[in-house]
Amino acid sequence: MCLGIPGEVLEVDGEQVKAEFWDVEKWVRVDIVGEDIEVGDYILNHAGFAIRKIPESEVEETVEYYESLLGAEQGETLEVENYDGIGGAASTEDQSEARLNE
Repeated sequence: MCLGIPGEVLEVDGEQVKAEFWDVEKWVRVDIVGEDIEVGDYILNHAGFAIRKIPESEVEETVEYYESLLGAEQGETLEVENYDGIGGAASTEDQSEARLNE
């Protein structure tokens, strides 16, 4: 199973957008989405391609779900060290504990 990552569109340039994924900005192709994408929209990205535009009514729930999958506690933001890997929770205590368990 593959995991798409939700991100907010910051800039649109033709068939690609710059999107933010927990403080990491990446250019993503949007030509297969089939809908107009605008700044402020959220997309679901997989391997550099937006696979869908997330409806506005689903954005908050989708982001919260992904944060829970990636280990953030409620109200805590994620810190992503490497976009290609899985980010950890932003708290220093959690990061220190993770390093000890490596």
